[in-house]
Amino acid sequence: MPASARWTASAAAFTAWRDGDRDALDELVRLLSPILWQVVRATGLDRATAEDVVQNTWLTLVDNAEAISSPLAVSGWLCTTARREAWKVSKRVRREVATDGDVLSWALPAVDGPEDGIVLADDQVVLRRCLSRISERCQSLLRMLAAGPRPEYAEVSEALDMPVGSIGPTRARCLDKLRGELISEGAF
Repeated sequence: MPASARWTASAAAFTAWRDGDRDALDELVRLLSPILWQVVRATGLDRATAEDVVQNTWLTLVDNAEAISSPLAVSGWLCTTARREAWKVSKRVRREVATDGDVLSWALPAVDGPEDGIVLADDQVVLRRCLSRISERCQSLLRMLAAGPRPEYAEVSEALDMPVGSIGPTRARCLDKLRGELISEGAF
């Protein structure tokens, strides 16, 4: 099953279970247990201990289901809970081998976190500041080419009073200037 379909099905099963459908929890377990098993085994736990951690993860979900505000977040919540429990258990047995979150990122649903908006806003401020330091002609050309669907070169030529044949090379030079400004800002 493709990852996106798995996350959607998991969210639907979680919602149905919270709404009172007891069989939906079985479906959620069927969908996500293999992933939880991988998360836990990646920490280096033996099979029996990993089974206990996965089972405890499901019990934790049952006890804390109301804390999950978005059904799409249930898979990430379960993976995080399983990973933390596995780390805690592995510390007890002195066999800690941590799983980096980047290793699992391919398998988790794409959900923007609060930090994504902050990083994007900071990037936009830097980009605007660097854009303001290049020539007005370059600013106009780059804004026109970057805004919305790509315009025809004839439209750009008419709007900026620029020969059609020079739009591509001028665009390349303007992007090089912008790249230089971004490098000077430490954005690369």
